[in-house]
Amino acid sequence: MEVLFNLSMFYINSSLVFISHRPLNSSIGDQTVYEQCTSMPAVLHFYLALQFVNMFLGIPANFMVLWLLYKNKSDSTTSNIFILQLAVLDTFFCLILPLELANIVHLTTSSTWYVLRFFYGVKDSSPLFLSCICLDRYMAVLHPITFTHLKDRCHRGVLAAIMWLVTLVYAIGKCVGNIVNFEKVFTVMILTAFVFMVFCNVSILFTLWQSRPGRGKVHPVKKRAFKMVLIILAIIVFNYFPPVALFPFQRYFSADVYLCYIHYIAFGFMDISSSIQPVLYLSRDKIQKPVGCC
Repeated sequence: MEVLFNLSMFYINSSLVFISHRPLNSSIGDQTVYEQCTSMPAVLHFYLALQFVNMFLGIPANFMVLWLLYKNKSDSTTSNIFILQLAVLDTFFCLILPLELANIVHLTTSSTWYVLRFFYGVKDSSPLFLSCICLDRYMAVLHPITFTHLKDRCHRGVLAAIMWLVTLVYAIGKCVGNIVNFEKVFTVMILTAFVFMVFCNVSILFTLWQSRPGRGKVHPVKKRAFKMVLIILAIIVFNYFPPVALFPFQRYFSADVYLCYIHYIAFGFMDISSSIQPVLYLSRDKIQKPVGCC
């Protein structure tokens, strides 16, 4: 219990670094971010490479997801509305590379960070839509009767609208950058979403394991839920576990190492989800086609 308490206090006390993606005073005098990390640029290069992947892979992949959702809207699943919002959000985030590259390598002004923090705020809220997908699949598998009654209701659209409202309010607050204790919002949001998604996915996997092949025919809804939960689990582990695992050990790193290495490693893995999410969705779509033909 003492260890958990110390970790919780660490997250609250250090969440200003966690929430902002980039420090508010990220430029020192006439130095750019790249010049500050000139003695250890490897991870910064790695981060920028991931952002290039986001731009040149993430944008077309997300557009393809949007096109497939529009094309197959007559045969859509209940989670598609949240996948649609996530694709729009990721497309929006993938557009920041030119400004971010100029700001890291060339610009020393602090005004551009306001624009970038708004984009980062939008990206920070992506776990909210992933949580909505987890909740939808959780209800479909563990509470199928309730799920059937709610299937054709408009509550998913209302929930998506609420998530966008929260996202925009959060992004604007992050853009301002001087709201007292605002850094705690992201701390609570990311930890709550992470725990909630893990709980939903573990519950779904446990239920699907009990109805696995060999114990009888698996319901088609559960098959779709199994594919979806694998996608979300991959996203959670690969994209969101690194920052959760690295930030508690900030005290063991020097300021330069943390800024130029740990900071960009953690957020690099978070940001690349804008490309991984649509690619995994498209891969799932390709797998389902031959299964449907058989």
